[in-house]
Amino acid sequence: MEKTLAVNQKLNCCTEILLESLDQLTTVGSNKDGLLYGVPVSIKENITFKDHYCSCGVVINLDQPAEKDSVLVQVLKKQGAIPFVRTNLAQALMSYDCSNPIYGQTVNPHNPQKTPGGSSGGEAALIGGGGSLLGIGTDLGGSIRLPSSFCGICGFKPTAHRLSLQGFRSICRGQKSVSSSPGPMARDVDSLALCMQALLCDHMFSLDPTVPPLPFNMEIYRSSRPLRIGYLENDGYLQPSPSMVRGVREVKALLEQAGHTLVPYSPLKISQIVPELLITGVYADGATTLLQKLKGALLDPSLKRQVFIHSLPKWFKKILSFLLKPVSPRLSSNVSAICGVRSVSDLWKQHAAVEDYIQETIAHWRSCNIDVLLSPMIGPASRLLHADKVSTAVSCTMLYNLLKFPAGVVTVSTVTAKDEEELKHYKGCYQDSFDKSLKEAVTGGEGLPVAVQCVALPWQDELCLRFMKEVEQLVKESKK
Repeated sequence: MEKTLAVNQKLNCCTEILLESLDQLTTVGSNKDGLLYGVPVSIKENITFKDHYCSCGVVINLDQPAEKDSVLVQVLKKQGAIPFVRTNLAQALMSYDCSNPIYGQTVNPHNPQKTPGGSSGGEAALIGGGGSLLGIGTDLGGSIRLPSSFCGICGFKPTAHRLSLQGFRSICRGQKSVSSSPGPMARDVDSLALCMQALLCDHMFSLDPTVPPLPFNMEIYRSSRPLRIGYLENDGYLQPSPSMVRGVREVKALLEQAGHTLVPYSPLKISQIVPELLITGVYADGATTLLQKLKGALLDPSLKRQVFIHSLPKWFKKILSFLLKPVSPRLSSNVSAICGVRSVSDLWKQHAAVEDYIQETIAHWRSCNIDVLLSPMIGPASRLLHADKVSTAVSCTMLYNLLKFPAGVVTVSTVTAKDEEELKHYKGCYQDSFDKSLKEAVTGGEGLPVAVQCVALPWQDELCLRFMKEVEQLVKESKK
């Protein structure tokens, strides 16, 4: 606990210490057979905990404390874990920063001038700073993976609906196109796998019968057969920074040396999918729900620009989109997308398009004959108050929420002086304002963590974790 308090004093990553954890120490003996017996676990603030507020960083949500623990908190306790602290998050969970008017700004454990990422930035900062061994975050558009990448830890987003979401607070509940998933965050992949094994138990399946009763398959996680691995350095929508591209190349070489087969892979129709399925899906209501939940609330600086744009009349956004098209096609299509759908009929068509895209992607994956995918992450960590400028990250993170694929990140290197020099010549995919903003946001990252993303098909979470473990081990051995 002393270490946690020291890390929090430095990073401002915790929202409260759970004093109940001291009482739990006297009763934890009844769960000695639990897979997480005696393990202290940190919990993201939007996950309900009995008698505690669940605000999502929005003041008006400080109305009444939760009546009971979320399902995952109940399961953690049943497995002997001790939830001991709750952690900070982005306001409304809608930013790649970690700041809100209630708890303030969390900073990166490797550089206080950099953000830890969001929305699960408090978790990533606390674990990356050495104040927690294991934490639970949530991921709608990369909210586990991006902070894990920024803070140099491991994070895993399971297949959508593999873990229970009962008792998780969301600002935009009811949105179905892009799925949110809770998942573990830790310093190593084995800890992620142990947490998944502990959560995927009869107790969770009993508490939430809507979750498929699929226990963790340890045989797949421990398997060692050579893999056929797809890889990409950019998806045609986002050109990662030089350090992130180098990370993929170095891991690719290590995997090939270890006997795996690497084949090029490209996501389908990504420039079309981002506005039409990702952005329109999240803001199908024209951001009406988000604006209603934030009405009269103090706004965090990281959210003000986004809220201002959403607040503009739809007719004005349509005109703005038209005027931007010759200058910045990507920005134009994104502005049009946040207008949402026009009718229930259009919403159904949008949902059908998502289903079709998932099946097209699975067919494409199988035609490439790959087991898993190696992908770059956005990064390194962006400067404070610049997180809204890395919104193009949706293509490399939120894509897998749309597809409902399991995905995780592993830290593989750090930014070098050479990476920084190459960044000076960064142009991006479109050479537009998004690309310029990304370059500005990630400049000055020497020494910061570099991560890669590992992806698998739906319900192959154990294979994804096995791939992550392989990457982790190969990188560790290469540094001896």
